[in-house]
Amino acid sequence: MIRVQHETFDAGHEQRRMLEHRTDIGAVVSFTGLVRDFNERPDVTALTLEHYPGMTEASLAEIEAEARQRWPLDEVTLIHRIGRLEPGDPIVLVVVASAHRRAAFEACEFLMDHLKTRAPFWKKEHTESGDYWVSERRQDHDDAKRWEVASQ
Repeated sequence: MIRVQHETFDAGHEQRRMLEHRTDIGAVVSFTGLVRDFNERPDVTALTLEHYPGMTEASLAEIEAEARQRWPLDEVTLIHRIGRLEPGDPIVLVVVASAHRRAAFEACEFLMDHLKTRAPFWKKEHTESGDYWVSERRQDHDDAKRWEVASQ
């Protein structure tokens, strides 16, 4: 399931929904990303997330399909928020279910690494001294590249 939305989400609810009536799942791994009150500057007061409607969802679906080709996954949930968020608000949720823990752990990390580098989202941080667009981080691209090596 893929959702791009303004509304907040409840990670526990999403996991319970995923597990409802399922007895074949042996492992669930999740990641929740939150808005920090610091990043490039130490005084972040809010974060605005924008996306490219349609293209963003298609990109997320492609990333999910790649994960499903690599690992035996039973369920995947990807939720990413857009709009103006405050420090402490949840931004992104990735939940992966599989019969085995290794597949769930690796797939969750793969999904997050590729979401950060391939899905068209843009972040603007608001601070007491002004607003600015967040630059891509080299580390995010390095994290995603390691999966290329892992698949060879």
